[in-house]
Amino acid sequence: MEDIFRGLHPVHYLPILTTVFSAYFLAHIFGRYLRKGGNHLLWWSIGVFTYGVGTFFESVITLWGNSPVLNKSWYVAGAILGGYPLAQGSVYLHLKNRKANILSAITVPFIIFASVCVFLSPVNLSLLESFRPSGASLEWQWVRLLTPFINTYSAIFLIGSAGLSAYKFFKTPLGRNRAIGNILITVGAILPGVGGGMAKAGMVEALYIGEFVGIILIYLGYRFCLRDMAVRTDLPVAAEDTREQMRTA
Repeated sequence: MEDIFRGLHPVHYLPILTTVFSAYFLAHIFGRYLRKGGNHLLWWSIGVFTYGVGTFFESVITLWGNSPVLNKSWYVAGAILGGYPLAQGSVYLHLKNRKANILSAITVPFIIFASVCVFLSPVNLSLLESFRPSGASLEWQWVRLLTPFINTYSAIFLIGSAGLSAYKFFKTPLGRNRAIGNILITVGAILPGVGGGMAKAGMVEALYIGEFVGIILIYLGYRFCLRDMAVRTDLPVAAEDTREQMRTA
């Protein structure tokens, strides 16, 4: 047993803190959804939940060791889902429901297909590390080629929309807090992606750090966006307010 966990370092326990913080964030944002409703808040709640699920599996792998099922579950929650639900929340906020529903009808089956393929893939046990999850152990390596499509979609609607909103809010009265909030969200959404890229190169520790700092920045951005009470804002990327202010400016 000592040989199995000999390579563990403090950073490998970081997902435990990330999971706890994600649960705290989820309680706050899902409570807001229950009070106010809205597809965007529901999708954002799902996004924070899946974020925490991914780091939960990382925590379990650190504490009790890896297995094919745990490794595949981590890959689906982190690499495939990743920022997709958060991005889909931005889709429902920025676009009309009809267009958002069409995008959901296209992307959700793709997500399901990729997830099923991961769980059906054989595993090369010689590449399965004892306490570090990795997609390298999947024998169907072509499955990993599906994730860039999902990640690109997520980047456009999560990172792109947050960055655009930050730019627009800086130019509107009483919008500085939301501008700062969207900047924090943009950076927070980028960090797990950078860490994920480094994880593919075998440095999963960078992913753990990126996830921890990323969820904190997203939460802080969320809180900043709620500070401007003069104009309604429901979540990090307040596109509805932006459009209204652009029309009345």
